[in-house]
Amino acid sequence: MANKNQEYTRQYADYAMEQMRRYGIPASVTLAQGILESSNGQSRLAQNENNHFGIKATPEWIAGGGRYGLYSDDKPNEKFCSYDSVGDSYEHHSRFLKENSRYARCFSLSPDDYKGWTQGLEKAGYATGGHYADSLQRIIEQNGLQKYDRQVMQEMEAQGKRFGLEENPLREAGNAAEYSFPVERKEFLFVTSPFGMRQDPTDGKERMHKGIDIRCDGDAVLATEKDGKVIAVNGKNNTPGGKSLTVEYTRPDGSKVQCTYMHLGEISVKAGDMVQAGQKLGRSGNTGTRTTGEHLHFGVKQIYADGTQRDVDPAAYLAEIAQKGHIKQQVLHNGNDLLARYKGTEGNVAGKDFSPDAWMKKLLSSEDSGVGLSGCSDPIVEMAMTAFTSLMLLATQIDSKNEEEQKAAISEAMDSRRIDLKTLLPGMKTCDLVVGENGRAVLQVDNGSVQVSRELTSAELSRLSVTLNDGSLSEEAKRLRVTGTLNTIILSEAVSQNFERGMSEQRAQSENLKR
Repeated sequence: MANKNQEYTRQYADYAMEQMRRYGIPASVTLAQGILESSNGQSRLAQNENNHFGIKATPEWIAGGGRYGLYSDDKPNEKFCSYDSVGDSYEHHSRFLKENSRYARCFSLSPDDYKGWTQGLEKAGYATGGHYADSLQRIIEQNGLQKYDRQVMQEMEAQGKRFGLEENPLREAGNAAEYSFPVERKEFLFVTSPFGMRQDPTDGKERMHKGIDIRCDGDAVLATEKDGKVIAVNGKNNTPGGKSLTVEYTRPDGSKVQCTYMHLGEISVKAGDMVQAGQKLGRSGNTGTRTTGEHLHFGVKQIYADGTQRDVDPAAYLAEIAQKGHIKQQVLHNGNDLLARYKGTEGNVAGKDFSPDAWMKKLLSSEDSGVGLSGCSDPIVEMAMTAFTSLMLLATQIDSKNEEEQKAAISEAMDSRRIDLKTLLPGMKTCDLVVGENGRAVLQVDNGSVQVSRELTSAELSRLSVTLNDGSLSEEAKRLRVTGTLNTIILSEAVSQNFERGMSEQRAQSENLKR
């Protein structure tokens, strides 16, 4: 498993090599400085300001409109540069060295002379602490960062290019055009099943889920990075993953990342195609033998340079490209942001503090509302939605469920458009309220002897909604009234069925007498 130094290197090696081409600074030295100065990208400066090298804001920087943050270093409330992206931090770090006469001797060294560069930085007073060169060299040698220097040197020689700004223009590093989430959303991806052990929905057995399931509805599925290669396409419906494809992205260190999309409804690419970030690969669907409803199964595999490979949590990968591409969308499961654990943030993580009620409202207002009724002008449908959402909260609060369990139940209900009401009517074998495709609410009940499936009338929906939204009633009083209303509906339908059954038997007897 990669350590923190290696994870940081994998994420930012491209930036360091770009700076080496532009300024002749060894990529290994830039990476080692980034690792040391930003605590592997986990420092407050790195997290809050995208500042990976501890560069302070000069009067010139501020006069030019540069943003800054206040932090205590040598003195309280010192001003440190704030950047729009990590790529901007790397570029400013190189300019800081290039434009400062103290470091002029370093630029007379070869771009792959990391020892000379580290010693030159220490002599020029880059850091106030001692043994700075030794610290950088130790990081470089322990993590094999010299290979990035060699790679750039070989590339420049093969292409006949020279180091410098003229032949190596700054790319749009950290631009969203180079990175994309696998499905486009304005605010967040709704994950119905995260990476890890789970009870398999198709057979109930405990299994490892090697991806994340993203709720979809005929959505375009997208390539996540630039210069990807489609390495596998399966167009068959009757396989476990159904129609699926895999895109591979090669990293500078020789490792690869493979992104797999399963259960697609259609595929727009073929094996061997090169794809770019945000390019449509196909559409989501519900194909395959191991699916219970439409969604995108998105999996990520890391293949290291030595050939070893492992399935990784796609949330870790999405956190990486979100940071590189400045993608603001969240990835939420049961009201919690799955990317938070991989961002190294503390507090202020949207999604972490959602109450069950707030999570329900967020889902209802999103593009992935499982009920999908917002903005509907049909009054019956609006009443159905009101009753559905209110009943959902009431049902999840019974049995002393904690907030995480309540949010999980809300996610499940929104995704399946079904609420399990057995907590309200424990004597029933099954009791569900289902929102149909037409947006109408249907009560489905089995008490062991009678099965009921009936669309609720406007009067019944109104009665439920009035009870559920009466602020003067306690939760217990609401539960008793709702239970009474549901029992009345079930009893009425059972009597109607018994009457119909009796009439059918009478007609049959009459026909027999006539014969």
